[in-house]
Amino acid sequence: MNDEEIIGLYWKRNENAITETAAKYDNYCYSIAYGILADREDSKESVNDTYLAAWNSMPPHRPSVLSTFLGKITRRISIDRWRKKNAGKRGGGQISEALEELGECVSDKNNVEQKIEQEAVVQVINSFLKKLPDTEQKVFICRYWYLESINTVAKQFGFTQSKVKSMLFRTREKLRVILTEEGLL
Repeated sequence: MNDEEIIGLYWKRNENAITETAAKYDNYCYSIAYGILADREDSKESVNDTYLAAWNSMPPHRPSVLSTFLGKITRRISIDRWRKKNAGKRGGGQISEALEELGECVSDKNNVEQKIEQEAVVQVINSFLKKLPDTEQKVFICRYWYLESINTVAKQFGFTQSKVKSMLFRTREKLRVILTEEGLL
């Protein structure tokens, strides 16, 4: 079943929407959740919560790309689950490390003005990523979207950990310059 047909099932409130979504996207969503949580049961729960969130948001929202929509939901739910599970704990996790690295470029405040700024930051980051060379872009996304460890990224691309760290540092510096020029930092 194609994505438009699956989305149509959600809009008709047909429960087969979840079955069809799971058949097509279960592995994709699970890999995102597991990359963040590194726990089989928590990852399965995050994927199930993703399907519920998709059910609750369609309608009124009609995603243009179902895989991206589901990936964003899975990622958000998995990060929230990770935060709850690790509340008060310090150290070690890839999420803390990756978010800390990016924290130098992007702050986290919760008010209306900040939400507007966040949308502008997202647009600038998306534009920035599109202009990066393919490998740099993929390394950045693996680290900061999928929250993979430096070691995992290095193995995936056949680089040393040092090269990945340097590449990420240079890319973050370029991003910082652009965010500063746009008045967002």
